[in-house]
Amino acid sequence: MNKISRRLALLATLILTPAAVDAAAPETPYLWRNVVVGGGGFAPNIIYSPVEKGLAYLRTDMGGAYRWDSREQVWIPLQDGFAESSYFGIESLAPDPKDPNVVYVAAGMYFRDPAAILRSSNRGRTWSVTPVPFKMGGNEDGRGLGERLAINPNRASSLLFGSRHDGLWRSDDSGKSWRKVERFPWKGLGLPSDWHSHGGVSFVVFDPKSRNVFAGVADPTQQHLFRSSDGGTSWAAVPGGPSANLLPVKAAIDATGVLYIDYASGIGPNGIASGAVWKLDTGRNKWTDITPSPGTEGAYMGLSVDRSTPGRLAVSSVDRWRPGDTIWVSTNSGRTWTDLKPRSQRDLNDWPWLNYGHAEAEFGHWTAGLAIDPFRPGSIAYTTGATVYRTDEALKAGTITWRPWVKGIEQTVPITLISPTGGAHLISGIGDIGGFVHDRLDAAARQIHLNPHLNNTNNLDYAGLNPNVVVRSGSLHVPDPAGAYLAWSEDGGHSWSPLLAPPLKIGDQMTARFDFGDAPIEVGADGKTFVIGTPVDIATEDRGNTWFVPDGLPAGIRVIADKADPKLWYAVDYAAGKVFVSRDGAHSFLSTPAKGLPADLSTAAPHSRESPSALLVTPGKAGELWFLVARRLYRSIDAAQSFAAASGTDIKIQLFGLGKAAPGASAPSLYAFGEKGGLKALWRSTDGGTNWLRINDDRHHWGLRFRMLSGDPRIFGRVYLATDGRGILYGDPLH
Repeated sequence: MNKISRRLALLATLILTPAAVDAAAPETPYLWRNVVVGGGGFAPNIIYSPVEKGLAYLRTDMGGAYRWDSREQVWIPLQDGFAESSYFGIESLAPDPKDPNVVYVAAGMYFRDPAAILRSSNRGRTWSVTPVPFKMGGNEDGRGLGERLAINPNRASSLLFGSRHDGLWRSDDSGKSWRKVERFPWKGLGLPSDWHSHGGVSFVVFDPKSRNVFAGVADPTQQHLFRSSDGGTSWAAVPGGPSANLLPVKAAIDATGVLYIDYASGIGPNGIASGAVWKLDTGRNKWTDITPSPGTEGAYMGLSVDRSTPGRLAVSSVDRWRPGDTIWVSTNSGRTWTDLKPRSQRDLNDWPWLNYGHAEAEFGHWTAGLAIDPFRPGSIAYTTGATVYRTDEALKAGTITWRPWVKGIEQTVPITLISPTGGAHLISGIGDIGGFVHDRLDAAARQIHLNPHLNNTNNLDYAGLNPNVVVRSGSLHVPDPAGAYLAWSEDGGHSWSPLLAPPLKIGDQMTARFDFGDAPIEVGADGKTFVIGTPVDIATEDRGNTWFVPDGLPAGIRVIADKADPKLWYAVDYAAGKVFVSRDGAHSFLSTPAKGLPADLSTAAPHSRESPSALLVTPGKAGELWFLVARRLYRSIDAAQSFAAASGTDIKIQLFGLGKAAPGASAPSLYAFGEKGGLKALWRSTDGGTNWLRINDDRHHWGLRFRMLSGDPRIFGRVYLATDGRGILYGDPLH
């Protein structure tokens, strides 16, 4: 055993525990639940247990792994207790072929982040963690490729892992230590110098009827498929098959020894122009092209064989934007195919937002994951960029009904959220799907934000005295120069009107519009004035019919409205260290002394359009502000004329939000993500920031992947948490 293997063997004995905990840290118990959206993100694959009926796993690109609980009919998140962010990017997953209680996960989000092999002997309730020297890319390009982690069905303690950058690796002690397979021909391309992803060893497939193992390489090379006839020790290239410009992306072998392989011109999930499906009769070394729809746009990514019926298999297209992705099924080893899409319909009764405002929902896009239930061959499931669909009617004639298979799966990326003083308690802005008004927290919303529909909602605001007035700004994956990127609502976000800002005059030159994506919008306390954070701030008091430029503000400054006084507005010049106040409804601003603040305010500046504001205003209290500077909170009660330190030096705050005051308290409840006593955690203060109680626990870390948080101004103790891949969570005190 080499030095690396010995070191990793020692590390593998560690059972998952959260980050080091300050035993003296005071806590208050909280009940944590997900706000129900239902899916919402890309799940690259579904993997059924081959030995137990009803047992399935799902791997996601940045939300961790899930297990299907067939008794409760719900997906169970398996990694909420992890504090390591990178482990929520799942590169591959492998259920044990003999023991249904054992499952392995290859975890690592990006090639610059930590990577590990996780092993559980109780279906993911607890994990053993083995850090590994090879890097992964669970949220990089190529995340829809095949399962790189495979267990030898003839010796369950022996595993192979195909890495992206460093060839093939092997463990013979149930994942406790790993060594590189030196006789594997493809050594890898090494780590990239930028964010370019390598496909690397795209899949490893064991033949359960022999000692044969197959591995594909999805990097540029002349030989893409390799075979071992001794369980993975020695390897040789398999000649034949498609041309070298096509990459093997996913494979499966049936009970007769026929190996099926999807090929694509790229590793995806975007940018694939062409592809094919081939089969290899491994006994006769005979290749056959069985592509369902040759010459069409896109390629093939999903692939599954029916374990009960040799010759029956399914494949899915990917990046076939016209006429859209589909699934084909063959019952004769690919000689002929049936396209399921023409006779498919979707039942969205429980998840109505998935139609994206259209009369019908799309069949799917990024259909990388596809699985035939090994115990119920009529049951097929597939993944898309937004959800997971399943049908139990794949073998019947006539119309096939697909239903979202997402209860318990919450993998959205909420960019922003607000909890208004009236109307729905929560309104969200979410990456890729836009966001919702959450009239109920325990049921999916009826629709996404529409008119306009923006892929990302980057900021939201509400009028403190008129909370039915809500505004939002967002962005599109494919920009529309004539489209609207701003919107306002007068019914709490249930319906919207688009808002287009006029072109700006910079110096002597009239320029194009600047209200695209990066421009936040804020609304005054009475709901009348909107201010847009373009390079030169502009404002309207009549829903965009006329506009004015506030006086006294430097370029590129974002303003914040008071929540109780329509005349009061605030702004910060982070570079110059100045705070500005308007007392005439944002028409003019003057610099204020802001006594008590540090001279350097640069640490409070937003890093991107998605960064939450470091300056928050207390609902219902005119002139009361909270400002996070250099990880410390400052409070003003005189409209930014002066500030006093609110939090002590014992807590370093990264994010914070305001909520309803505790009974008898004069200050709002403060909620924060930060570090105290060496512990990164979620905290609450009810005395203005002097004392803090921890409100999460060792079972709820969610990778410490948080984008923002907010208390509820109407419910004491409630806090909403925007994670980075595990959706929106809300917590309520247990007493």
